[in-house]
Amino acid sequence: MLGKLVHLGFDALLISAFLAGVKRTTGLTFVHNASGSSPFLISCFTRPALYQIPNKDIRQVVGSWLEAGEYVFDFAVVFFGRSSSFERKR
Repeated sequence: MLGKLVHLGFDALLISAFLAGVKRTTGLTFVHNASGSSPFLISCFTRPALYQIPNKDIRQVVGSWLEAGEYVFDFAVVFFGRSSSFERKR
């Protein structure tokens, strides 16, 4: 049971880091449909859409999840940037 929870937590962190990477490198965010017909989970992936979540506690958990992904993404960039195995090409 504990192993499954750790696995799900790690997967959630990877998804959050992926979303942070997409946001940081491309600037792409999900466009919320004006009619309000967008799925709940997809609309939660962007900061402005967080305010559309009616429950404050859920909004805080999703915000913390996205911040954790940004932290992991920043850590990975610094870690790989200092490694001699990687080089930056522009």
